[in-house]
This record gives sequence, structure tokens and C-alpha cells, in this order.
Amino acid sequence: MPKGNWREFDDLSATPKSSCNKAKTPINLQSIRVQRIKGGRNGKTVTVITGLELNDFELRNVLKQLKKYGGTGGTIKQNSLELQGDQVAMALDFLSKQGYRPKQAGG
Repeated sequence: MPKGNWREFDDLSATPKSSCNKAKTPINLQSIRVQRIKGGRNGKTVTVITGLELNDFELRNVLKQLKKYGGTGGTIKQNSLELQGDQVAMALDFLSKQGYRPKQAGG
């Protein structure tokens, strides 16, 4: 029996719900930007894809498919995908085939 008003684990329904059940934007309405970046990378060109509203597991799967489709390397940094080299056209083509509506940002 608890002493006083202390109830640490009695009522689990009073705990706040996690944010993993929040509604995601449909993939055709997400604002996805694909841009080519060169600054701060010792002159190397990198293609950065931002705006994907996916969890970590889904983001890793999309990156894996992109790398296989383009035959290039890549990584995930701060919820954005980075592909080695100038892969803008390839990324736009791949994402549009997956049902997204990507736009090219920058030049």
C-alpha cells in the first residue's frame, strides 16, 4: 500500500502519450528540397535532400535505396540525406518515382 499520496506506478493511463503517433503529412504533400552544396567540404560537391518526414528506420531505407539507385555513397546528417557528388537529377527522378514531389533548390 502506498503511503500518503505517493503513487509512482499505480495508474499507467495517466502517463502522457508518446509523440510517435502523430499524423504524418502524406508523401505527395511533403516539401522536399534537393540541392547541391559545395561550401565547407574541401571543394567536394554533395547533394543534400531535406524535408523528408520519416522516422530513422524509414530514412535509412530511403537512403539505402537512393545509394543503390545512383551507385554512390551517402549518409544521414541532422534528418537530411547527403549523397556524394552531383546527384540532383538522379535524386529528383528517384523521389518522384517513389511518389514524392521534390523540388530542386539552389542553382
